[in-house]
Amino acid sequence: MQQKRNMQVIEWEDLDKTRFYPIGVMMKMIIRVTDYPATLIRTQLQVQRGNTLYNGTWDAFFKILRAEGVRGLYRGFMVNSLTVVSGQAHITTYMLVRKYVSQYTEDNTMKSLVAGGSASLVAQTFSVPIDVVSQQLMMQGQGAHLSRFQLNSEAGKCKILFGQTRNIMSQIYAADGFRGFYRGYTASLITYIPNSAVWWPLYHFYAEQLSKLAPSDCPHLVLQGIAGPLASATASTVTNPMDVVRARVQVEGRSSVIETFRQLIKEEGYRGLTKGLTARIISSTPAAILMAVGFETLKKMSLRSKQVDSTQR
Repeated sequence: MQQKRNMQVIEWEDLDKTRFYPIGVMMKMIIRVTDYPATLIRTQLQVQRGNTLYNGTWDAFFKILRAEGVRGLYRGFMVNSLTVVSGQAHITTYMLVRKYVSQYTEDNTMKSLVAGGSASLVAQTFSVPIDVVSQQLMMQGQGAHLSRFQLNSEAGKCKILFGQTRNIMSQIYAADGFRGFYRGYTASLITYIPNSAVWWPLYHFYAEQLSKLAPSDCPHLVLQGIAGPLASATASTVTNPMDVVRARVQVEGRSSVIETFRQLIKEEGYRGLTKGLTARIISSTPAAILMAVGFETLKKMSLRSKQVDSTQR
């Protein structure tokens, strides 16, 4: 009975890449549009000192909405949407490393752990420069003390697409050179490699456990849709302290992860390590559902023709 309910894992060699990538980019953009407002709020909560601007996730949401409308919740979105590149790099690396590790072990947890960590390492190399710029855009108008770079008056009025972005990028390069676009890279790796390495094994673990508890006629896709946010909430809680440190390093231009951590504890106590956690879980929940359901659907839609019949049996 247990064998009957085992989740089938579609691997890299089963996929038609000409369908996998175009559909994957579209799904990644849907995820970005869905979770971006909570990502912006999370960043602002993590960078602020105490409760100087907002008293929590919902307070921030309604204040931004009243002051700037929906547009305020999508400040920096055009730049951040370029993370679709890192998203595809993440998935590709994950699937390829799973295939490689399969030569040495059939343990699904071990394959997910190694592949998830490797995927995050590659993805962060693409996404950190995008995050550095988009986070500066997120913080505009929140006070000069919260961001190293401020838009000048001409850039603030600029109607040309990416005009403000070019202004911020110029300031970053003038201050730190090319290295400035990778500020916080170590903190990002410390945050997201464990996050990804934990998320993938937990996702498969929760899916398997739910399959044992659910009725035999319950679709696997439903169970995977539940397993995704459960894994995400767990991983977010575990890695949130480093995510707070990462945000402050990148936005405030700090160079020491350890010193940033110490100052956070000194100023706000251990409670400061939970800043933005609610917003992070809220932002990760729809993303995790779309990631789990979308990823599994994407793989099924991208199956090679000879594999379709075997997955339906």
